[in-house]
Amino acid sequence: MIDLWSLENEIYDEGFTLLCGVDEAGRGPLAGPVYAAAVILPRGLVIEGLNDSKKLTEKKREALFEPICASAVAFAIARAEVEEIEELNILNATFLAMNRAVSRLDPQPQLALIDGNRDGGIRLESRCVVKGDSRCADIAAASILAKVSRDRYMLEMAERYPQYAFEKHKGYGTKQHYEAIRAFGPSPIHRMSFLKKMH
Repeated sequence: MIDLWSLENEIYDEGFTLLCGVDEAGRGPLAGPVYAAAVILPRGLVIEGLNDSKKLTEKKREALFEPICASAVAFAIARAEVEEIEELNILNATFLAMNRAVSRLDPQPQLALIDGNRDGGIRLESRCVVKGDSRCADIAAASILAKVSRDRYMLEMAERYPQYAFEKHKGYGTKQHYEAIRAFGPSPIHRMSFLKKMH
């Protein structure tokens, strides 16, 4: 079992007193917003079952959502809309969502740990942590909040646009999803720039 606190503890030992983890959900799909979450957990807190959201089942992520929110020092969930993705491109829209989430934290952290290898668009002092969602408790928690929030939104969209079966693929480019776009055309929540490669 990997210790999800070892990296954060090293950073705390450098003299930081408040860290947040930041992760996104929904960079790849053809439809819907990109979500980001920022979480400050109490240092050393162990949440049973906490792991990278991609390694957990949907049911397990849902079960962890409330315990994370209840035990966090602070958390925030934000998104960048489809229009913003189209205007800014997906990377910049992701940073926009991340900045929105971080700016809503109270108290404000001194350092943001960002999952991945790019943090150029983050306004707060930050560090990248590659595979952070499986190495850092704060990032793992953020990955779950972002993913669950986005999935819930896509389930709402599935009721509004039932012909696309968003409840099944959450907007990702599955065979079924591409067939629905061919049959019905794009919906208002499709990212047109992502559909250019469609044959």
